[in-house]
Amino acid sequence: MVSYKELGLVNTREMFAKAIKGGYAIPAFNFNNMEQMQAIISACVEANSPVILQVSSGARKYANQTLLRYMAQGAVEYAKELGRNIPICLHLDHGNSFELCKSCIDMGFSSVMIDGSSLPYEENVALTKKVVEYAHQFDVTVEGELGVLAGVEDEVASEVAHYTKPEEVIDFVTKTGVDSLAISIGTSHGANKFKPEQCTRNEEGILVPPELRFDILAEIEKQLPGFPIVLHGSSSVPQEYVKIINTHGGALKDAVGIPEEQLRKAAKSAVCKINIDSDGRLAMTAAVRKVFVDNPAEFDPRKYLGPARDELKKLYIHKCENVLGSAGKA
Repeated sequence: MVSYKELGLVNTREMFAKAIKGGYAIPAFNFNNMEQMQAIISACVEANSPVILQVSSGARKYANQTLLRYMAQGAVEYAKELGRNIPICLHLDHGNSFELCKSCIDMGFSSVMIDGSSLPYEENVALTKKVVEYAHQFDVTVEGELGVLAGVEDEVASEVAHYTKPEEVIDFVTKTGVDSLAISIGTSHGANKFKPEQCTRNEEGILVPPELRFDILAEIEKQLPGFPIVLHGSSSVPQEYVKIINTHGGALKDAVGIPEEQLRKAAKSAVCKINIDSDGRLAMTAAVRKVFVDNPAEFDPRKYLGPARDELKKLYIHKCENVLGSAGKA
C-alpha cells in the first residue's frame, strides 16, 4: 500500500474549507496523459491555484494505475520546479464500486468519489458508507452523489437526469459520513449537454441553455450550511473550439455547455469543487485538428501535442482566474 502523503499530495478537507469561506471553487481537471498533466500543473502554478487532478475509471485503465501514481508524484515535483508548492489532490472520479475505490486508496489517491447515485437510495447509502469507513482509516476524503446527471462521459452514462432532492441530503450525509456531496441541478456530462429544443437562441444565433436550478442549490445549502458541494458536468463548451474542430474536418453537432457566468455564481456559494473535462478535450482536439489541416505533412507527435498542451494551459488559467475564482488561493 502507498500513502498519498508519501507522494506529496493532500486530501480535499482543507481545500474545501478555505474555498467555502473564500467564495471560490477548486478546479477538478480530468487527465489521461502527460500533456494534460503538464498543462494542468503549469496553469495552476501560474495562476497560483490549488488543484484536483481527476482520474476516471476509464482514464485509469488507459494510463495504467502504477504510471498514474508516479505521474501524480511527478506533478508535485514539477510544481515545485516551476516555483510553487501548490496543494495538489489526486481524486478518483465516478468510482462505481467499493473495490475500485479501495484499489485507488491503496495506490496513493488522496480522495475518491463513490457514485451510487443510480442505485436505490438505501443501497447508495450503504455503499457510500462502506467506502467512507475504509477511506477515513487512511485520511482519504470521500465524495458521494445524490441525484443523477444526464449525458455520456467516459464510462458514465444516463439518458435521464434526476435532480437532487434537498429533503434527502441531511439523512444521506449523516448516515454515510461523506466529506463532500455531488448534486444534480441541471449540469450534465459530455459536450452535448442540452438538446437544441431545450435552448433559446441569442442575437448571434448561438444556443443558450436553460438556467441551472439555483433554487435547489439554495435549499441544499439551507439544509447543510457550510457543507462542501460538488458540481459535475460543468464544462462550458467554448464555441470557438467547436468552430475550429468543425472547420478542420470535425463533425460536432449541437455542442452546448454551461455558461461560465452561471458557474461563477455557483462557485460563490457552497459549491467548492467544479469538474471540467469536456472543455479540455475540445481544446486539445481543436489544436490537433488545426495542425493536421494546416500542416498535413506533420508526423512528429510533439508538433501537434505541444500546441494542444499550450491551448489547454491557456484554457485552464482562464478557468482559474475568471470562472472558478481559485487564482491566487494556493
